[in-house]
Amino acid sequence: MAKPELKILLTSPRGFCAGVDRAIQIVEGALERFGAPVYVRHEIVHNRHVVESLEDKGAIFVEELDEIPDDATVIFSAHGVPKAVTQEATRRELFYLDATCPLVSKVHHEAEHHFAAGRQILLIGHTGHPEVEGTIGQLPEGAILLIETREQAESVEVRDPENLAYVTQTTLSMDDTADIVQALTKRFPGIRGPSKSDICYATANRQRAVKEIASRCDVLIVIGAPNSSNSSRLVEVAALNGCPRALLVQRAADIDWDSMNGIKCLGITAGASAPEVLIEGLLDACRQRFEVSLEEVSVIREEVRFSLPRELTT
Repeated sequence: MAKPELKILLTSPRGFCAGVDRAIQIVEGALERFGAPVYVRHEIVHNRHVVESLEDKGAIFVEELDEIPDDATVIFSAHGVPKAVTQEATRRELFYLDATCPLVSKVHHEAEHHFAAGRQILLIGHTGHPEVEGTIGQLPEGAILLIETREQAESVEVRDPENLAYVTQTTLSMDDTADIVQALTKRFPGIRGPSKSDICYATANRQRAVKEIASRCDVLIVIGAPNSSNSSRLVEVAALNGCPRALLVQRAADIDWDSMNGIKCLGITAGASAPEVLIEGLLDACRQRFEVSLEEVSVIREEVRFSLPRELTT
C-alpha cells in the first residue's frame, strides 16, 4: 500500500543557539579537564535529551548548592543565577564555572546600570522562569518589578514615573513584548529601554522562521521541552500566524500519529535548547509513515559564537 504524500517545511534556523552550545561545551569541557562528577545547578538548558546525555558522561544535576560537596566542580546553568548563589559558592570556596548565556548577562548588566542610576526597573518576563529569577536576584529585593502582561503594564504602580527603566527576559514573544513595551511607553514616555532589544537573536530568528511557514502548514511541530520558554513561544507564534494546529513535543515518540492522518503539509522547527538529533528522529518517523518531500525554509544564517571561560581554555 502506497504511503500518503507529505510536504515538510523545515525551518532554518532551528535548534541550538550559541548560548546553549556554549553551556553544553562548558559541562563537557569541565568533565574532560576535571573529571567526573561535575555538579550542575539546575538543568544546564531546558532539554531532557541534553541533560540525560550529560548525566551519562558524569554530570550530576541538583537544585541547590547545599546538595553539592565542598570539593566539587560546580556549573551554573545558561539561564543565569541570583547573586546570592555565586556569593554562597564563594563563601564555601567552591570552584565554579558560570555558563550563563552572555545575552542574559547583558540584561543583568543593564539592570545593574539602571539601579546604579537610581531608576526603578520593570522586568518583562514570566514568573518562576529561572532566567527571571536570576535577573531579579542581581539586585536588592524590591528593586525590580515583574511585568507579565499588557494589563499589568497598564496598571503597575511605580514610585516615580519619571525615573523608570525596563529590561526583558531574552526568550519572549517579540510581538507580545512589543505590545507590553508600547503600553509602558504610553504610560511612561520617559521610560528607559535597552539600546538593542533584550530578546536574543536566536529567539527572534526562530520566531521569524515560524512566521514564514505558519500559514502554509496544516500542522506545525515544535521540538522542545514543556518548560522551555522559547519553545512555547514558537507554538504561540505559529497559532497567531495562520497555522490551524501547532504542537510542542519533546521527541517523535510523543506524537499521536493517528491525529496526523490526512495532513498534506507539516511544518517542523525546534527550540533553542533542542539538539538536531531530535529533528532527525522526527524526520525519520515521518518517512516511515509518509512519502516525504522536504523543503528547508531559511530566513537568516546564524554565525554567532561565544567563547568559553578561560578556566577551560588556558
